[in-house]
Amino acid sequence: MNYKAKIKKLLALAESPVEAEAQAALLKARELMAKHKLSERDLKEADEQEVKDVELEITCSKRRDPWIMNLAGVIAENYCCKGYRRRSPGSQTYRMGFIGFEDDVEICTAIFKYAVDCVLEKTKEIKKAYKRHGLRADYIRKVCDSYGYGFVSGTNKAFKKQQEENQQKWGLVLVIPREVQEASAHWRNHEFKARTAQIENLHRSAFNTGFTDGKRFDPKHRLKASA
Repeated sequence: MNYKAKIKKLLALAESPVEAEAQAALLKARELMAKHKLSERDLKEADEQEVKDVELEITCSKRRDPWIMNLAGVIAENYCCKGYRRRSPGSQTYRMGFIGFEDDVEICTAIFKYAVDCVLEKTKEIKKAYKRHGLRADYIRKVCDSYGYGFVSGTNKAFKKQQEENQQKWGLVLVIPREVQEASAHWRNHEFKARTAQIENLHRSAFNTGFTDGKRFDPKHRLKASA
């Protein structure tokens, strides 16, 4: 089974996008990618791959799920791709996109969609619970966005910890390739880097919950060995 199939199987193992095994999947998938790239390098099997530019159907705006842009930046940088956002003139809606080698973009896209689903599943629960209490729509949106930003921040921290722990073993295998950097130059005004939101204007409790969910990665927790 090739590593792309392993990663897709890994994502499918999660029974629920808010369970701990779903959180573990993001980090475990990155580990599988690193091992694959190390194997390619050691066996000198790395082929010349074409750089792909893939624009997704996933959209957001400043008022609707704005954390998606931050999440795309975090996922892209940790899966050897460049992320960008694009909007049509006069539109307030952004579409997300990734640029990278063909295999990397395929995995980056799958991981990003999976992570978005994790957050949206949780915000559905938040909306349902808060609506029962008759709270205002703008307040509920603030809580949901705060959770999303917290998840992004926690995920970013977990990726950094993983990189530090494996720096000697992985080296530079998960950096963004020069060819990808060059191919994405025309998106310079639209690209974005991994970043986290300032929490001053966010719902602190929801942010902290999202942060905990985002960084609570244990690749061995409830994951089948076959993954």
